[in-house]
Amino acid sequence: MSFQLRYSQYSERSILIEWPVIIDENTLKDILGFKIKIENTNIKHLVEVVSAYNSILIIYDITIDNVNDAFFSLKKLYECTDETIAVNSKMFKIPVCYDAEFGIDLDRYTQEKKLSKDAVISLHSEAVYTVYFIGFLPGFLYLGGLHPDLHLDRKATPNLKVKKGSIGIGGKQTGIYPQDSPGGWHIIGNSPIELFNPKQHPPCFIKAGDRVKFHPIPTSEYQHIKSEVNNLSFDFKTLELHD
Repeated sequence: MSFQLRYSQYSERSILIEWPVIIDENTLKDILGFKIKIENTNIKHLVEVVSAYNSILIIYDITIDNVNDAFFSLKKLYECTDETIAVNSKMFKIPVCYDAEFGIDLDRYTQEKKLSKDAVISLHSEAVYTVYFIGFLPGFLYLGGLHPDLHLDRKATPNLKVKKGSIGIGGKQTGIYPQDSPGGWHIIGNSPIELFNPKQHPPCFIKAGDRVKFHPIPTSEYQHIKSEVNNLSFDFKTLELHD
């Protein structure tokens, strides 16, 4: 499936390619397939290809002298149908503790949504989420698939500090804060898992196109996993699920 793409110069060293503003898995597969094709093609001076919901940003290490030639080459590459790019993905089971110590907004959130805590936890943890891209913070996963009953606009006044590992809901999305940060999402729990570690390769073990399922755990298990993560003894392979 091909899309009508829009090509524009984003800066003197970068090109932005935009898809129609539709957030779905068909668009995601096309974006990631083209991203892989660009990365696997011998493009001179290519530094990085960054994907988002409906776009790809291509960054070069030199000034783009002739942007029209660059557009033409990219269009030709996109339209090439002699090969199918497979986007390999994994599914991860992320442990989350929804206890009051971590779900600091859960009481107020359940009141606004007129749902019980058990209902919120059930709806949040039963869904399978798709990772559309990583941004805002290093390792922050933009997840699609939140149950409509859980949608709630972001807070009018953001928190100045949201704790690392916090699980939040904002609008139609849910996500995990990979480090302490300001944030305006409703915090309903916390995960002990380290999503971003600059000393590892890759720094984030989850990538765009992967899927995530949350797994409720008690505080005692949270503390155990957190201790293993801090001691570098936690086996992240245990988070992988087989379809």
